[in-house]
Amino acid sequence: MCQHQPPCPTADSADREAAHLVAHHPEQGWSLLCNGVLLFEDTGELLPNGQVIDPRRPLGTAHIMTAA
Repeated sequence: MCQHQPPCPTADSADREAAHLVAHHPEQGWSLLCNGVLLFEDTGELLPNGQVIDPRRPLGTAHIMTAA
């Protein structure tokens, strides 16, 4: 799929997010990479084989609620 030199990382590589952007739709919350990976603004991913990578955005301390 990739025509870049050097080639972009494959969708199953650990560094798959380093691939070139093909389409970017921030209004819809997603981007498509050259290797076929769909990146979502919540940091989740959908790989070309249908595998879902759960979001991994860390929560800041301002988002942690404690019980009284």
